[in-house]
Amino acid sequence: MSSDFEAYEQDFGTITAEVTNKIGRIPKLSGEEKTQLVLNVDKQLEEVRELLEQMDLEVREIPIQSRAMHNSRLKSYKQEVEKLEKDFKRSRIAYSDEVRNELLGDDGSSSENQRAHLLDNTEKLERSSRRLEAGYQIAVETEQVGQEILSNLHTDREKIQRARERLRETDANLGKSSRILTAMLRRIIQNRVLLFILGAIIILTVILAIYFNWQRH
Repeated sequence: MSSDFEAYEQDFGTITAEVTNKIGRIPKLSGEEKTQLVLNVDKQLEEVRELLEQMDLEVREIPIQSRAMHNSRLKSYKQEVEKLEKDFKRSRIAYSDEVRNELLGDDGSSSENQRAHLLDNTEKLERSSRRLEAGYQIAVETEQVGQEILSNLHTDREKIQRARERLRETDANLGKSSRILTAMLRRIIQNRVLLFILGAIIILTVILAIYFNWQRH
């Protein structure tokens, strides 16, 4: 699992190095060449974001004792990507201002004002995007917690049902045992009554035998 994370790290380092180099070249180019480079950087940034998603998934599977270190590295990579995106957006804004200057003949001061305005809007969009991403992450984590709770409730329900079944079986066995004991007690009482009657008959017989024998003498 850690080897997969390290492989993603190597790809991340290679692509971000290329992106950094290309972002630095954007202001120095013009025309179609510049447009193609902007599109190429945009595509590579998308690849970088996909790598971050893959690394995030890998971190979730790493043992807890090693997860903190990988989370720290992943956080620094995300910050690096955010910086690259800001630099790239500044390059794209500078590119757009250059075209406007050629078409409209704006002076440097107007271009700088527009650039500052665009940067401000871009930063606002980035903050909104981060808030949305944080909200999405919270929603995902909440869903995971909810699933774990439902799973635990399902497990507890099965345990309760099994306990009920055992209680029913125990109650049935106790009822059967009670009936058996009652029948045994009834037989014991009957046997004692029979023994008492039989003993009384024997005693009466002995008494009568003694009586008749005494009368005969």
